[in-house]
Amino acid sequence: MPVMVLPLAGGDTVERIAARMLAHLPPRFALAGVSLGGIVAMELLRRAPERISRLCIMGAGPLAETPQQAADREPHIIAARTGRLMDVLRETLPLEALAPGPGRLDIHNLFCQMGMELGPQMFVAQSRALQRRLDQQATMRRVHVPALVLAGEHDTITPVAKLRVLAQLIPDAQLQVIAGAGHLPVLEQPDAVNRALLHWLAVPVS
Repeated sequence: MPVMVLPLAGGDTVERIAARMLAHLPPRFALAGVSLGGIVAMELLRRAPERISRLCIMGAGPLAETPQQAADREPHIIAARTGRLMDVLRETLPLEALAPGPGRLDIHNLFCQMGMELGPQMFVAQSRALQRRLDQQATMRRVHVPALVLAGEHDTITPVAKLRVLAQLIPDAQLQVIAGAGHLPVLEQPDAVNRALLHWLAVPVS
């Protein structure tokens, strides 16, 4: 089974990012997204539901940001533009958002390293996209493909309770909590995530 991984690039709104992705994706595909990728996945579903054969969301909720949440991003945007991206990345994903254990610091450092490689311009564009994102609750209620919601047991950014609400919006969605994981289960517990994804991919499509 071919797998495509697309960067979350192409603009400073979720809509522009999704439009760029749709131009590169096949006519029909299974879709999985983590964090901002999950938010973009919801927009892809809103725009092209007929092209998506199944859906998996990890660590992302369907709500738009409140004015206060959007305003809280401004100091980080300013700091990233003025040479303090590493500090911003450490604050954006605090250690407490990852599962406790011996690998926590290594995963946090890996996240920060990847963020530094993408650079401040990408951070600002993605922050703007998050600030402006749409409420996708109505979109989620219209999902009629096999759907999986994955939650990290220790995620403090998108806690299990919020992902339970998302799963309840989606008809017949399955919620699975990944033990020993926080906001980045794909890095923290990759084997458990892969098992969950393989099971999701095996669910018959009606």
